[in-house]
Amino acid sequence: MDRSGGRARHSGDLIAALSGRNPARNLHSDVLWELGFAIVSGRYAEGSILPPDLDLLEQFGVSRTVLREALKTLAAKGLIEARARIGTRVLPRNRWNLFDADVLAWHFELGPEIRFLQSLAEVRIGIEIEAAALAAERRSEEAAETLQGWVDRMAEARTPEDFARYDLAFHKAVADASGNPFMASISALVEMALTAAFTISSPVNEPEALAQTVAVHRAIARAIAEKDAPAARDAMRIAIAEGFARAAGRMDGEQAS
Repeated sequence: MDRSGGRARHSGDLIAALSGRNPARNLHSDVLWELGFAIVSGRYAEGSILPPDLDLLEQFGVSRTVLREALKTLAAKGLIEARARIGTRVLPRNRWNLFDADVLAWHFELGPEIRFLQSLAEVRIGIEIEAAALAAERRSEEAAETLQGWVDRMAEARTPEDFARYDLAFHKAVADASGNPFMASISALVEMALTAAFTISSPVNEPEALAQTVAVHRAIARAIAEKDAPAARDAMRIAIAEGFARAAGRMDGEQAS
């Protein structure tokens, strides 16, 4: 079987590990990863027709049942659509479920464009600054202590993976503290996006950047503890903006080198 999607699978493993999932390994997942990565990478362009099932069966060496299940999964993610007498067509990118963990993993393995990261930051601003304000108004004493605890762990992190895990836990705790079940649900929806973005923007190997990031998250936690909604909103906006700027700067540096 062709392993061109191996690197993307590694990114998926990292995202899964950070979020606590344990990805299973089987023929279905192998076919899913390779076809999905081929679509996101543009090897199968938007609007194009995938090879016939017989060709794909020969390529992957799997049963028709395994192939059909993989295609159904890709369809559920919004990447493809089967049409009678036409074949399986790759859908336009605006139909893809960009919050899906696998779709995000394929994008980040390719090296997301700055515009992609900017779009993630805009979604976060639209959700998380209001979650922070609500948390400041409604938080319990236990929730305030929990937020401070995650900031302390961020300060002590020694690897990008650990920092990303604690950063993610902090933002999920803010959403929970908002007391709004819809806010918490939306936060869970963007969980994979945040996990992937945090691994790129992690400041753990840059002492000055780490101190600055910890300080702004401590400011969020303090504002929530003090029930200061405007300050919580402002601090969250700064945290998101700084994270995007750090990730964008690293991507520029990698492209220039």
